[in-house]
Amino acid sequence: MRIIPAIDIIDGKCVRLTKGDYETKKIYNENPLEVAKMFEAHGIENLHLVDLDGAKSNRIINYRILEQIASKTKLKIDFGGGLKSDNDLCIAFESGANQITGGSIAVKEPQVFQNWIRTYGADKIILGADVNEGKIAVSGWSENSGESFIPFIQDYISEGIQYVICTDISKDGMLEGPGFNVYQEIMINCKSSQLKLIASGGISTIDELPQLAQLGCEGTIIGKAIYEGKISLKQLENFIIKKQ
Repeated sequence: MRIIPAIDIIDGKCVRLTKGDYETKKIYNENPLEVAKMFEAHGIENLHLVDLDGAKSNRIINYRILEQIASKTKLKIDFGGGLKSDNDLCIAFESGANQITGGSIAVKEPQVFQNWIRTYGADKIILGADVNEGKIAVSGWSENSGESFIPFIQDYISEGIQYVICTDISKDGMLEGPGFNVYQEIMINCKSSQLKLIASGGISTIDELPQLAQLGCEGTIIGKAIYEGKISLKQLENFIIKKQ
C-alpha cells in the first residue's frame, strides 16, 4: 500500500482544514517545498497536492508551487483542486503533475471528465469521491450531489477509471480514525474491477495502515496526523521499508 502524504495550499502556504471548512484553516509551514523535501528524505515517493485556492476559484491557482516541488524533488505528484477545464489540465501536467484528481467536475460535467480519461488515460486521471452520509459531496464539500457513492464509483469504473480517492468527510481532519466501513463497502461492491482505492480522511495512528492494506486499499493519504505529530515520518519510513 502506497503512503501518500498531503500538502494543501492556501496563499502559497501549507495548511490543513477540518472537514473541508476554510474557517478552520491552520498554517503548518510557509514553505511547501521544504515539507515535500522532508517527505522525500524519509523514503516517501508520492505526494497528494491540493490547490485549495483553486478549489475556491474553480480554476488552477497554485501551479507554480506544483512546478517547484516537481522540479526540485522526485516525488510523484497527484494534483487536485479547482481543475475545471482542459486548459487547467494542460497547466497541471506541464507543471509536473503525474496525475490529476477531479471531484466536482466528475459530478457536474461528466462528459468533460470522461473525455479527460479517454485523452490522458486511466493511469493519469483519478476520480475524487468525497462521501458524506453515503452521498457524493461537491463544491468543496459544501453541496450534496444526491448521488449515492457506490453507483457513482461503479459508473466511472465502467468508463475506464482505475484510481479512486475516497474521502470520508465526516472523518476528515478529526484524527479519530478512517471510515473503514466505507472502504470495505467499496471493495466488496467493486471487487471484480481493477480498482485502485486510495483511502483519505481521519488517519490518526500508524496501526490503522495495516488495517487499510488488509481491506485492499492501494494507497492512503495522510495529512493532519503527520502535521500534528500523531504519526512520525520515521514510523512511515519503517512502514515503507517493511512492505518492500
